[in-house]
Amino acid sequence: MLLIDCPECGPRDETEFHYGGQAHVPYPADPSALTDREWAEFLFYRENPKGLFAERWNHSIGCRKWFNALRNTATYEFAATYRMGEPRPDAPEGGTA
Repeated sequence: MLLIDCPECGPRDETEFHYGGQAHVPYPADPSALTDREWAEFLFYRENPKGLFAERWNHSIGCRKWFNALRNTATYEFAATYRMGEPRPDAPEGGTA
């Protein structure tokens, strides 16, 4: 069983969490000015790298707060977790972010 380190509650079982997609995706400054294609790209197109990736997670069975995490998409290992609004941490030694 995988443990995810919630910034508020500490390490908890993975079954308490829900994945929320890619982190740090800025909302368009003027969404009404976007074409249908640009709006669709904002809503649905996301990066899909192999390696460290910044993601949003929700501790749905615990504190119910959202947080960000750096997770290796090849190994599923969490390198770091951090609160919403905090800057993204640097990649750990030997990682890529």
